[in-house]
Amino acid sequence: TYKQQAEKILDFSRIKIRKNSQWLSSLTYAEVFKLKQQFSLNDFISRELIKKRLNAGKTIRLDETEYPIMQGYDSYFMDTDLQIGGTDQTFNMQAGRTLQKKLRNKESFVLTTEFLTGTDGRKMSKSWGNAIWLNDNPNDMYAKVMAIKDSLIIQYFTLATNVPLTEITSIKSKLEKGENPMTIKKLLAEEIVTELYSKKNAKEAAENFERTVQKKETPEDIPTYRYIGNKNVNIIDLLIEAKMTISKSDAKRLVEQGGVELDNQRITNPNEQVEIENEMIIKVGKRKYVKIRLENSN
Repeated sequence: TYKQQAEKILDFSRIKIRKNSQWLSSLTYAEVFKLKQQFSLNDFISRELIKKRLNAGKTIRLDETEYPIMQGYDSYFMDTDLQIGGTDQTFNMQAGRTLQKKLRNKESFVLTTEFLTGTDGRKMSKSWGNAIWLNDNPNDMYAKVMAIKDSLIIQYFTLATNVPLTEITSIKSKLEKGENPMTIKKLLAEEIVTELYSKKNAKEAAENFERTVQKKETPEDIPTYRYIGNKNVNIIDLLIEAKMTISKSDAKRLVEQGGVELDNQRITNPNEQVEIENEMIIKVGKRKYVKIRLENSN
């Protein structure tokens, strides 16, 4: 598993996990005020992202200006020599360097790395539903990789697999010469599932994807949700109760976009009341299924 692989790379006996609430919660306002004096407003508004928002007439909350300072204090409190993070965290980590230099007269360094974008090209986000989790089961992981934008194939090979760069260069060349991206994505999905699980899991996930997504067959091993409650329920409430979505806003978005079906009938009205039937199958997206089992049914 991914955890076992991580343990081979990292010596966890030498790693300490700290929660910044241990020191941030005890800061007084006077101490926070002193931290703020080490920065200028210009430091914040000079950021490209912030300039774009200001030019677009969007609001910048005051707490957004303080977040980098608090993250910088994390670095200062732990007296870091080096901070490692994604390129999106460069400004926040630089705040740590500033505090180390001004308050401790110590040089501290920053190492940034590329971060893997979500399946739709945006930053991975739970609320956007575009994240691939390390603990996703093989079927979901395979299907999510197959759903990435074609333009992300090389990035995923580079950042999410151990495939040699020479091979990735060859794959890139094939795509540029007109190779079907679907063929390449299957190789990518199989490689990722193999590395995080096993070759056997990857093969089974590929077969499951072909049956349920490409041939649109209903899976045989659908998980069961035992339903207790009113047989007449709002579709949004049903999706939440059956744990098919992470929030009501996510459920509403899925319904309005036509991503929800009950017994092969598409639901597009988030206000629709549905009648629960035993053995009813809920389908969300292309690959998420659950079978309703009424608690009082035999």
